[in-house]
Amino acid sequence: MCGIIGIVAKNLVSQSLFDGLTVLQHRGQDAAGMVTCAGSQFFLRKDNGLVRDVFHTRHMLRQLGNMGIGHVRYPTAGSSSSAEAQPFYVNHPYGISLAHNGNLTNGDELRHELVTGGLRHLNTQSDSEVLLNILADELQKAGKVSHQLQPEDIFAAVSRLHQRCQGGYAVVAMIAGVGLLGFRDPFGIRPVVFGGRVTDKGREYIVTSESVVIDTLGFELIRDIEPGEAVFISADGELLTQQCSRNPQYCPCIFELVYLARPDSIIDKISVYKARLRMGEALARKILREWPDHDIDVVIPIPDTGRTAAIPLAHDIGVKYREGFIKNRYIPRTFIMPGQNVRRKSVRQKLNAIELEFKDKHVLLVDDSIVRGTTSKEIIQMAREAGARKVYFASAAPPVRYPNVYGIDMPTVEELIACNRTETEICQSLGADRIIYQDLDDLIEAARAGNPDIVNFDTSCFTGNYVTGNVSGDYLAQISRLRNDAAKNHREQGDSHLTDLTNNNY
Repeated sequence: MCGIIGIVAKNLVSQSLFDGLTVLQHRGQDAAGMVTCAGSQFFLRKDNGLVRDVFHTRHMLRQLGNMGIGHVRYPTAGSSSSAEAQPFYVNHPYGISLAHNGNLTNGDELRHELVTGGLRHLNTQSDSEVLLNILADELQKAGKVSHQLQPEDIFAAVSRLHQRCQGGYAVVAMIAGVGLLGFRDPFGIRPVVFGGRVTDKGREYIVTSESVVIDTLGFELIRDIEPGEAVFISADGELLTQQCSRNPQYCPCIFELVYLARPDSIIDKISVYKARLRMGEALARKILREWPDHDIDVVIPIPDTGRTAAIPLAHDIGVKYREGFIKNRYIPRTFIMPGQNVRRKSVRQKLNAIELEFKDKHVLLVDDSIVRGTTSKEIIQMAREAGARKVYFASAAPPVRYPNVYGIDMPTVEELIACNRTETEICQSLGADRIIYQDLDDLIEAARAGNPDIVNFDTSCFTGNYVTGNVSGDYLAQISRLRNDAAKNHREQGDSHLTDLTNNNY
């Protein structure tokens, strides 16, 4: 789960990249970075931390050029060392920089191929660096110096990359002195859009994870990059697109609509806000169908992503809607925090209950989803401490029972509260009086209503059916060993002793 942005403009792009990364901050809070390009020279700044903490005035003054890419990171692969902050870059066969949102499911095989074959040198454990070197390897096959490189050479390289790389990936890459490249995996799992604007100096373009960035920076949305498609924008502002996959299929990640994306974004022509409204309406229908004699006194959302579904739910079941929790907006999103202990502590720091909305009431809490259950369990306990007589819990998504392997941090089966548990057992584990989950068919319908052309969504975290078809039990066991909280904590201790050789800490 990361955010990417790339801009080709007529003036300095550093401030626009900074502003865009700030808008994408919800997609990653561990690290941020940008690379700008002036002529054939790259200017890199990246480090751990929020966007506002990574970039200071002294850094921004050094980010020269009218072309650049940026990234905000939450690591699902590799470690959280600042050496693995993005963008990455290589200087052979050209100066190439890349930022990536997603996860390669055959990253280890590609790493082995690159290193043992003597093709490339890798500095980190990040699959994004693998992806960069695959792109560089394919571009090298053009056999041209940079000023001779043509768009057809770049599109051919992306086509070959698609044949080698498996998984979910949305990418922005920059070739020094040549242009900006954006592309998306052949299933369109991870989101990426592009837009443009006309200035008094000419046409400018942007490629980014979510349309809200395009809105904020004053561009106009052109469209989503199609599955398998590549978009190339030359350094002087010429836009070209080409389908680079032999067999593209539209299977975007449905969890983007449930939780990850901002509600004011349009993803794959679907309004995230309207999709979440429809999720709430579907939940209401389920309650009225299966629990017509409910005794709910009040519906209270878990801020912020539970709010949009909670409003129509309350209206449709004829129950009062109230805000019962006040959010401290200076605490990051707990879902993407490393470690159960940190997540649990942060829930209490992030939310505070308004007692008068809970006291002596039967309360229905509404959230977007339940993943590990850490946040939900703490919030249910907070509601009881505030005086609620009964606490019911509704999830706008079905039970999350399987790992997500395409770039969302749900890698470990054992850490998912719904794994190998019935809904009754989940309810007991959370300490709720009743739990209501969204039905998968209703979730899919809520999403598809925004774009009927999408036949299939990636719903692997609910069903265990992986759209790329190459996810084996051995692979799931491997990532479970590598990415559970205990393994992450062990790596964190090791990372604290590493010297970051790639970061220009001015």
